[in-house]
Parts: sequence; structure tokens; C-alpha cells
Amino acid sequence: MPAYLDHASTTPLHPAARAALLVALDDGWADPARLYREGRRARQLLDAARETVAGVLGARTDEVIFTASGTEAATLALLGAAAARRRAGDVVMVSAVEHSSVLHAARHHEQAGGRVVEVGVDRFARVDPAAFRPVPGTAVASLQHANHEVGTLQPVTEVAERLHAAGVPLHTDAAVTVGHLPVNLGTLGADLLTASAHKFGGPAGVGILTVRTGTRWRNPGPTDERENGRGAGYPDVPCIVAAAAALAARAAEITEEAPRLAGYVAELRRRLPTLIDGVELLGDPSLAPSVGHISAFSCLYVEGEALLTELDRAGIAVSSGSSCTSDVLTPSHVLVAMGALTHGNLRVSFGRESTRADLDALLDVLPRVVRSVRERLGAPDLDPAAG
Repeated sequence: MPAYLDHASTTPLHPAARAALLVALDDGWADPARLYREGRRARQLLDAARETVAGVLGARTDEVIFTASGTEAATLALLGAAAARRRAGDVVMVSAVEHSSVLHAARHHEQAGGRVVEVGVDRFARVDPAAFRPVPGTAVASLQHANHEVGTLQPVTEVAERLHAAGVPLHTDAAVTVGHLPVNLGTLGADLLTASAHKFGGPAGVGILTVRTGTRWRNPGPTDERENGRGAGYPDVPCIVAAAAALAARAAEITEEAPRLAGYVAELRRRLPTLIDGVELLGDPSLAPSVGHISAFSCLYVEGEALLTELDRAGIAVSSGSSCTSDVLTPSHVLVAMGALTHGNLRVSFGRESTRADLDALLDVLPRVVRSVRERLGAPDLDPAAG
């Protein structure tokens, strides 16, 4: 059986989302801005979805904005806060290991004449809260809730406190954690939070942006009457309803599921060095604080893309390279910032459908694949299993 182990990229549609989508396709197809019966029904579904998302995230309903993707949500969060706080300054702060969507938004801000300050990380991809201090003229800062490649949780709450003392709002990209860990906007202390539905079992094409009341923010682009003037374009009501259903279902499953997936990650990290020599485990070796369903590692004398190809032939799907730009096969900016090996890296991420058989299949195939790739490249045979 194929083993899909790239749930951090995208995960299959949750059964609750599928059921909600089918109902909403029949009941929520009309324009929710219209006052006739079909429009009112669509509006009811949209309002109910917003209420569900707000409840899971610990936000008010009027703080939740639906977008066309997580990338759009992150872009709007960062550029919208920067636009609204121009009088405060033109500096956008980001960590060096943010998702590419955040870094691209920061570069856009810079190309438009603003300034960007990048904060480095340690060898586990974690920022030092003391180093994440705003420079004069900082308009907004962004710090991911957890790293998308190695799973490291960031000290968001502590950083938020430091920034708030200086009057600077914080955006956190929680795409890796929403639906996988309990995430509460108030507890985190972030002023803006973004997530992506396809990461937690919702359909693709739905992003979530929350803007806490009192945070200075405005949409940096053209808007219309949609989303109370905070967004633009016709809302995909059926997919939004399905996303809300998936999030509610995931919130109910987290307590039971998290230890199972964390156990898979712990076993993977424990057994890899005994099966394959020349392996560097990435992230905090203690796995705390980390997201429990993600593990990353690098293998000496191999290319990650070659490993991907061979694993795919064996029916196993994982990711390699820069996990948010892997189509261009560029070295991971996360691993570069960590000072880690950037070649031969793999990220394995488990999801609700993952089983022990998936883990066993990976551990059975991977040593042979690594040995085969090394032999093809004429690299030294470091595999202890070969002897």
C-alpha cells in the first residue's frame, strides 16, 4: 500500500469536510450578499462557518476574514499592518525561517521602498526572544508559530510581550499548528494569525486571517463589499463551510491523535541512526517544544531529489529541498539559516490517516534507497545495515 507522509504540505480532505461540502454545494451556492431566500441561506452558512472558526481559534467572529489561500492571508496580514502603521515606521521584521509566503511579502514591502529586518535562529531553527526586539520605526513583525520544515515551535507569546511593550503588533503564521495543536489567539498574544485549510483537512482555496480588535490593519489592495470591506471577490461558501467543519473536527481529535503521531516521529528519529549512517537529525533532538507530526533529517552523500524519486517508485511520498518552494529545487532557506546540511534532506510528516504500517514501510525502504543512491554516485558506503 502507498504511504503518504507529506501531510505538512497538504492532507486529504477530512470526512467531516467532505460531508459538509456536499451539503453546502446544494444549500450554499447562491450569493450570500443577496437578500432573497437562497442568498440568505448562503449567508447563514457563511456566518456559521465564521463562528465555528472563531470559536476554535479563540477569536471574535468579526475578527475572522476568509481569503483564497493561506498565502494570501499571510500577505494581507503583513502588508495590511504595514500599510495601516506607516506613521509608526516602514520596518517589517521577520525571522529567517519564515514560510516563503511571509518572506515574499516582506520582499514586496522592501521593493516598494520599505525596510526589512531579518532575525536569525539557532541550530534548531528557534529564535531568541531577546534578539527579536524591534528597531526604531518598526511597523509590524512576523514570527511563525512553528517551523514548517523541522517542526520547531517558536516562543511566540514571549516575543509578542516584548513587541507589545514597544507598541509593535505581531503576526504569526500558524499554518503548521492550526488543526494539529490547540491554538488560541488570546493565549498566543499575537495580533494577527493566519492559517490554511488544506493543511488541516479542509479543501484547498481557503485561507484564514484573524485580526484582533484594536489592531491597526487595512487591506493593502482594492476591496469591495465582501468581508465587511476587508476583502475582495466572491466567497467560495461551500469550501469555507467545509474548512470550518474540518477545523472543528480536528479540534476534537487533537488530544487523542497527537500522542500517536508524536510516537511515530519519536520512533523514526530513534531508529534512523541505527539503520543509516551519516544521518543528521534536524530540529531539537528533545522534540520539545516541537510540532509532534513533523520530522526532518539529512543524509550524507545523497541528493534529496534522488531520494524522493526512489521513494516515490516504492510508493512512499515525502518532501525534500525547500518545502515551500520544492518545485524549483532550491536549497532550503530554513536549513541555511540553521547552518544545517542542505543536501540529501527529507521531511516526513504524519497525519490522521497515517498508520504504523506507513512508518514501517519507510524504515524498510529508506536504507536500501540511500545505499542505492550512494552507490550510483560513487559515494562511500556508510550504511551499517549493509554489513
